[in-house]
Formats: sequence, C-alpha cells, structure tokens
Amino acid sequence: MPEKTVSSAISMPTEYLRQEYEKQHHLFEAQPLLLQRYFEAQARTLAESLLQKPSQVKFSLPDRVVVDAKSKRTENIAGEEREQMAGGLVERLTRTDLTIVLHTRFKELEQLPKKSVAVAAGILRYSTCRHMVTNMLPVGRSVKYVALEGETTPSEPESSSTEVESAITASTDAIAEESSSEMGRGELQVPFVPYARKFFLPQWVAFDGEGKLLVGSVAEAEADISSMQHFLQILHTAVGLAAYFIADGEYQRKRHGMLGQLVNQGRALAVYQTKEIIQTIQRRASAGDLNRGLSISLPYFDDQALHMKEYPFEVIPAGRIMFVPAFVVRAVCEEAVKVAQDTRLSPSTRNHILTEFTLLEEAFLSSKGG
Repeated sequence: MPEKTVSSAISMPTEYLRQEYEKQHHLFEAQPLLLQRYFEAQARTLAESLLQKPSQVKFSLPDRVVVDAKSKRTENIAGEEREQMAGGLVERLTRTDLTIVLHTRFKELEQLPKKSVAVAAGILRYSTCRHMVTNMLPVGRSVKYVALEGETTPSEPESSSTEVESAITASTDAIAEESSSEMGRGELQVPFVPYARKFFLPQWVAFDGEGKLLVGSVAEAEADISSMQHFLQILHTAVGLAAYFIADGEYQRKRHGMLGQLVNQGRALAVYQTKEIIQTIQRRASAGDLNRGLSISLPYFDDQALHMKEYPFEVIPAGRIMFVPAFVVRAVCEEAVKVAQDTRLSPSTRNHILTEFTLLEEAFLSSKGG
C-alpha cells in the first residue's frame, strides 16, 4: 500500500502538467481560424524576442476569445486590456532573463478575474511554445538510441536501425544543393553516410562510428555542436515559458532525437581532440621540445551542462626536466583516481573522461621506457 501511495505522488506532477497542456491545446483549437492566426502572429514575435533577449517585450491580446472549448462561448476583451508589456528598467538593471519575466507576466494575466484576458494570455503562452517547438526547429528523423553500459542518456544509435542503401535518395537522407548557375534545374541530392542517417539530423553529424571526421575541419564539427546546443536551448526556453509543454509529443520527440545526437557527437569531438593532443605531444617529444615542463588541458563533453569543457592537469612541472613518456602514464593514473571520485561530474561524464585517460595511457605506455 505505501509503495502505491509513493508511486501516485510521483506521478501527480506529470499528470497535472499533461492536463494543463491538453486544456490549453483544446482552447487553442476551439478558436476560430482568424483568431488562431492572430495568436500565431503574436507568438512568432514573442518567440523571436525570447531568443534575442531584450529587456522588454510588448504583445497584444485579441479583441475577443473563445473562453470555453466545449460550449464555444466567446467573450470580448476591452481595448485597454489588449496591449500588454513584460520587462522594463528593473529587469535591464538586474539582467533578469526575459523567459522568466515573460513567464511571470503570463502567470499574472492568467490569474486575473477577467476570464477573457486570463484565457487569451494562456492561449498566447501555449502558442508561443508551440511555435518554438514546431516551427522554429527542423522536423528531423524518427530515431532510437540506446544507453551504453553505466549511462543514463541514450546516445548510441540502435544497431538494428542500420539502413539498407537504396538507389532512391530521400530528401531527409541528403543535403539539397542548388547552385546559382543551375537555378530551376532542381536540387542536387548529396547523400549522407549510412552512420549519419541513424541520427535525428544527419547534417549535423560530424563524426562516424569510428570517430573519423566526416566534415572538412574541426571548426565545422564545433559549429555542428553549437547548432545542436542552440536547438536544445530553444526547447529549454519553451519549457521555461510553460513547464506543461513537456507533455507535447513533438517536444519529446525532438528532445530525445537531439539530446542523444549531441551527447554522441560531443563525446566524439572530445575524443578526436584528445587524439590530436597525443599526436602533438609525441611530435614535440621527438623534437626535444618538451624538456621545460608539460601541462594538458583535456577536452571532454559534460552531459549535464551539454557543452565542451576542459580538465587541466600537470604532467611535468616547469623546469629543466627531460621528457619521459612514463611521466604521462603516471600523471594520467593519478588524475584518473581523482576523476573517479569527483561527484561534481555525472557517472557517464566520469566514464567519458576515464576513456580519454585510457587513450593517453595506452599511447605512452608502450614507449614509457624511452
């Protein structure tokens, strides 16, 4: 009996958010087409403002609104109640995030006794989140990821999802290109590699399953990572404006698809850069250019913060000390103990860093006597 009570308590917030989402969804759908377009136009303006983050934003409510989805009862909104504003001098001085400011303003309006204003504000908040999730972001592919051993975030494409190459290339499987000299001749389909097609947005896959670079440079790979982070930031902003939007199916699909891809590619970038560090150390060691000390800033992808970070550690203190590969092995072993016990990092991020330490150790272990 106690277990059932605890389970019910845990599911209550989720159920409440789902009910609130459905309520706002039905109210939006109950509006006449003209009013829906009005809300959508205001939503576009608000969504763009949330990304630009000014200190103040203005918006308008319609002159009437359907306040009951079942009866379709309509109420008018007075002219002086239609023009609204969020933010101002105080927010600019305190640098309060516009998402928080707008969220607060919507809550104030939704709690007003005037039902027409309250309902219209709720619909506009829903419409803004809907625009951000549905219209501002690419549709993406239907994907399924699995979590690697010891991890909680599914980030590895399911092996059974490997696609059989076809003579017919779908637009979702390729980059569409059309040069200025070929306008009107149709789009040139440039197929993605099979591994990239396992992900939500293949155009932002910079590394294959073996960690090989698929784009022209590391800078392009970093740009892809940045694009994925921006994608998730838009989703995060939408939920910051209306927490109930986590119940939206499109939100869940896009978040799952992009989160797994970002974690996968972020780690791949970190491993690639780690291998470049190893090559640089080996090259400089051969040239006798490491006899005055060595420190390493190891890149890694933090799957909680969702961005690249560095783990700095010292291999050889500054001074006239001849470089010996064994110094790297010893430093890595010492740092691995620290990382394994660092509770500030998630278990999966710790495993990710330890994997990179293993790459460093193996690279210099075979030549440690040199």
